[in-house]
Amino acid sequence: MAAFELILPMLDLAIVIVSWNVRDYLRDCLTSVYAELHRSGITGAVWVVDNGSTDGTLSLLKTLFPQVRVILNTENRGFGAANNQGMKAAAAESPRYYFLLNPDTLVRPGAMKEMLRFMDSRPDVGVAGARLVYGDGRFQHSAFAFPGLRQLLFDLLPLPARFYESRWNGRYPRHYYRPDNKPFPVDHTLGATMMVRQNVAESTGGFDEAFHMYCEEIDWSWRIREAGWTIYTVPAAEVVHFGGESTKQIPARSVINLWGSRAQLYRKHYGPLKRRLAMKLAVLGLRRYAAAAPDPSLKEAYELAAASWER
Repeated sequence: MAAFELILPMLDLAIVIVSWNVRDYLRDCLTSVYAELHRSGITGAVWVVDNGSTDGTLSLLKTLFPQVRVILNTENRGFGAANNQGMKAAAAESPRYYFLLNPDTLVRPGAMKEMLRFMDSRPDVGVAGARLVYGDGRFQHSAFAFPGLRQLLFDLLPLPARFYESRWNGRYPRHYYRPDNKPFPVDHTLGATMMVRQNVAESTGGFDEAFHMYCEEIDWSWRIREAGWTIYTVPAAEVVHFGGESTKQIPARSVINLWGSRAQLYRKHYGPLKRRLAMKLAVLGLRRYAAAAPDPSLKEAYELAAASWER
């Protein structure tokens, strides 16, 4: 008798979600993901990497979503490292794409299908992101140009409000994001939604785990672009992104993480002259923020952030 080998179908999507103490947002996110998988017929599986939550997240997953593959960390390993864990675990099932999704998101009907269709039609594209909106439906910038000295000026110094929406501040025009508009190329998408081709993730090594929180998607996108791939935003794919639900729990620590990661990004990707100019701008602006901060913990955070640029 001939022997038959069971061949499992390849996954279209390995959906990786990193969570930390956002149980209720995660519940709603997973509900939207599974509804979209059911509607679209996409072959997908979900990995949740939990960074040491203490809010009952594990109990929720066991009760409501027993099909989720759960990776439990005893401490907060950071966004990039946890996503790498999820992708490494998912690689065993040979997904065509990784879909990295924040837990404070809701996937709207058709979003994953639109992104998948676009990626399948464009083998030169390494990463695609969705069009993001806030919970109340307001517009949210979903992609940005790589940061430079001008963006530091906007972040740190009072400048005319009309320029904040401009390309000077790394923004793409709002009309690019109209749902009926075609996908458009960007430097990097926001890390809330990243559909990454499997071989791109493997060949570029995933996130640099030296970035604990913030800027890790910028650094990875930079390396993906340098490897010859393009990055796009798909306006027809809408995802609600509430934004910053984990980091709101630790405002002072978030200031230190954000500006420390920005310093690291500039050191990694820019030459000595640009790094030096960026350092002077950052230290000046952060010390201004420290002087004006009414909260002693925030004052200290801005001082520590300035010191991270001087090192």
